[in-house]
Formats: sequence, C-alpha cells, structure tokens
Amino acid sequence: MVADPYAQHEVWFLTGSQGLYGEDTLLQVAEQSQRVAEALDEAGEVPVRVVWKPVLTDAGAIRRTMGEANEDPSCVGVVTWMHTFSPAKMWISGLDALRKPLLHLHTQADAALPWATIDMDFMNLNQAAHGDREYGFVLTRLRMPRTTVAGHVSDPRVRGRVGSWARAAAAATAVRSLKLARFGDNMRDVAVTEGDKVEAEIRFGVSVNTWGVNDLVAVVEAVEDKAVDALVEEYGDLYDLSDGARPDGPQHESVRYQARLEAALRTFLEDGGFGAFTTNFEDLGGLRQLPGLAVQRLMADGYGFGGEGDWKTSVLLRTLKVAGAGLPGGTSFMEDYTYDLTGTPRVLGAHMLEVCPTIAGGRPRVEVHPLSIGGREDPARLVFTAAPGEGVVVGWCDLGDRFRWVANEIDLVEPDEELPNLPVARAVWQPRPDFPTATEGWLTAGGPHHTVLSTQLGADELTDLAEVFGTELVLIDADTTRRSLTKELRWSAAYHRLAQGL
Repeated sequence: MVADPYAQHEVWFLTGSQGLYGEDTLLQVAEQSQRVAEALDEAGEVPVRVVWKPVLTDAGAIRRTMGEANEDPSCVGVVTWMHTFSPAKMWISGLDALRKPLLHLHTQADAALPWATIDMDFMNLNQAAHGDREYGFVLTRLRMPRTTVAGHVSDPRVRGRVGSWARAAAAATAVRSLKLARFGDNMRDVAVTEGDKVEAEIRFGVSVNTWGVNDLVAVVEAVEDKAVDALVEEYGDLYDLSDGARPDGPQHESVRYQARLEAALRTFLEDGGFGAFTTNFEDLGGLRQLPGLAVQRLMADGYGFGGEGDWKTSVLLRTLKVAGAGLPGGTSFMEDYTYDLTGTPRVLGAHMLEVCPTIAGGRPRVEVHPLSIGGREDPARLVFTAAPGEGVVVGWCDLGDRFRWVANEIDLVEPDEELPNLPVARAVWQPRPDFPTATEGWLTAGGPHHTVLSTQLGADELTDLAEVFGTELVLIDADTTRRSLTKELRWSAAYHRLAQGL
C-alpha cells in the first residue's frame, strides 16, 4: 500500500513583525500567533501538522527560515501572517529563495474588537489589516505563486481553505518525488496519451520511465501460491463473487491469476519505489491477462494508474488520491464512453476493466468476462455502479507549449435501468452547467478522453493544486457559458505563453 501521504508532513506557521514597538509587543505577537497556529493544528479540516516557528523580524532570519523549509523533507509548505506591520522589503530575499508552496493568511488574533477599550497600544499590536497589505504588495511585485485566505481561524470556511491548500501542498510534495513505471508504451496512433516526459519532470518533478512487460512477468512467475491464496480469501471477504468466479466455479482460475498479478505488481512497485504505473493491452508480453481486478485494487490503495500507457492521467490520479486522502468519497481512473441524449443528457463513463472501487455505490462483484481486445485470457474485474453525488472529472493534456488541466463539475446519478449486460464498472453523470455547454467546452479546450473522476475533491482543491503547480486549469462549472469559456481560453492561452518567459 502507498504510505499515508500526511503522516510525516507538516506546514510551518511563520509570523512577521518588527522591533519598532518593543520587546513586550513582540512577546504578545508570539503568544497570539502561537494561538492561531494551534487553532489550525487542531482543526479537523487541516490534514497535516501546523508547526509554529519563532516570530520573524529581520531579513536574515527570514532567509534562513525559508532555506530550512526548503531543505526539511517534512515541511510541505509555509503559512505566513503579518501580525503587526512587517516592512515587506525584509521578506524579499527569503521569498525569492522559497521553493515550497506558500499560503498568505490574512487574519487577526481575535475575531471581535473590544470597542470600549481600544487604545493605540491595541492598534499598534493588532494591525494585520495594515501589515498584510504591505506584504501582499511585495508578493505581487515578486509574482509569487500563492494562495491567499482572509478571515478568522474560528471560521470553518477559513479552516477549510487552509486545509484545501495543505492538501495541495502535500500532493505537490508527493508528485515531486513520484516515480512512475510504464509497462510498455502507449497505445499506437493515439495522440492525447502522448506527452513531454522531460517537461513533466521539470514542471512537476515526476520521473516517468518505461519497463519491459516481461520484467513484470518474471515477478508474476515468482509469486508463491500462499500469497495468491491470501488475496483470494480477501476478495471473498470484501466482494461478492459471481458463480463462475467462486472457488468451485469454472472461472476461478482467472480470479487467481488476477491475484497473482496483484501480488506481483505490489512487489514490483514497492521494490522500485513507484507510486504510479500504466499498462497497455497492446503490449502484454508473457502476461496471460490484462491486469483488471489487480489494477482496481491498487488504485483503491492510492496508486496512480492510466490505461493504454497514459502516464499523464496516472500522475493526475496519484495527485488527486493524495489531495483527497481521508475525505469521504472516492477517486478513480475514468473515460467518457457514450451518452444518453434523451431528457436531461447524461454521460456513461467506464473503462475496459480499470475503474477504482472507491467510487462504488454498493458492494462490488467479482466477475469474469471476455475482453474483446488484447487477445488474451478472459480477465476478472470488479463490476459496480458509482454512487450518486457531486463530483468532478479532470483531464490532463499536453498542448506543446504548456500543460493544461481541463475540469468539469458533475452530478453523478443512478442509471435509469439496470445494466445486466455491461460487464465493467461504470459511472453515470450529468455535466454542469448542461451537456452541450460542458461537452462543447471540453472539446474546445482539448480535454482528453481519459480522466480522473473524484467525489472527494472539487473546484477549490483543483484551483489550489493548479496554483501550486503553476499549471493552467480550465474549469467548466455551473456558471460557464460558451461565450465566457471562449474568452477564458483565449486569455488563458495568452497568459500562460507569456508566463513561460516571466
């Protein structure tokens, strides 16, 4: 299983001030900023530790602290707050050196003002409304990527925004050290699954490399029967099994082979330190089946995956798995397959085999069916329908001069009827704001057919992730119109082309 993405991570809480008002004031600043940091650390919305650091009052200390943050592997980002007026020129060299995600928290120690007792000592101490504007100007002047959150930490909205940013920061840390194993190349003649792996490593830090499928085959052949037995027993505990897939059924050997594939993939990925992978039905080497059930279970444990060699979607899935860890709902590899264009049009999404059971609306069922492509044995897979609810689908495309994420807010719904003859896991959704606007917008933006579907994350988290990575995000939501999206795409293209040289 992929390690808990938050267990060893923390964000640093940095407070800005200066010595103009004396040591007593600085002691109060320290006490109050510790209180704010503790409130965030105790907030259930914030998934990582919030670690308070001593108040910063000069350029040297700021620069050293930012350098320490860069070098500390447990630190995934820094939160900054200018408690009193902190002259922002002293922050320039430190900010210029910072290589971790940044959140500017615009807050104050107490939500309410003590109107009857306010004097100038109070005003001099509690002037973040003053100091954060000075600091915000320098951030803008430096063109610093950051997330800005305003409000008191007792407000759930503020804690939620800080938590969303912390999730994005943790996801960025995971991706910047991510190793991805491609078993074979991508599907022949397909355009959108291609991409610049060198640029991806420059921009995101992910290392994408190919491994021969028969390297995996050697591990498959070395799996011991007792490991297969243990997994098959686990399948029986977690899932329903079709009659043919049961231990006394004629298709049970297919289930055992998927268990052997799962054990081998886990060994290969864990030994190599990989957090994501791809497969391709056109390149199976000595494998008897295309991995199906095995891939679904690995995704459920947090691994990134992309079918047909689609490494970009695999990276994106791993990113959103980390960002959504611990939240209700699920996140899965997905593909738009076909439409119901009657009444309120809907999308029927699925894939050949590989849809993650974290999005299931009920207990998945292990079934074995023929696969019309690949020319191998009939593979076992989990069959289910995704649970209804709000969600988002996100795709990653390479436009040559930049990467773009295209996202669409959706509402997952139950299908009108049972799907007894569809032998794969599936999801049915209504895109926002409506089918023609969303679909035409997706096509115009160059969005891919492979996506990541998440019911754990939404627009706020995607926006924070795009900001942290400096990546273009085109979001199609309830407020999107054809005209607004056309304008956004034109302005966004101009901005991101210019930003490459800034």
